Amino acid sequence: MAERKPFLLRLDPEVYDALQRWAADELRSLNGHLEYLLRRALQEAGRAPREPASGASARRRRSS
Repeated sequence: MAERKPFLLRLDPEVYDALQRWAADELRSLNGHLEYLLRRALQEAGRAPREPASGASARRRRSS
């Protein structure tokens, strides 16, 4: 698994609670759900990081 970079995020308590409920509804941890939402936003904005050339996604690209 790739290395993770920790950082501090300050949130309004009501925003935190809403995100925590949403994450629980999706059966994700809050951290996992935040990363999911951020990745989705990056993709929609056309700013998603490129995937490494190794792994299953590379195999899918090669076989198409």
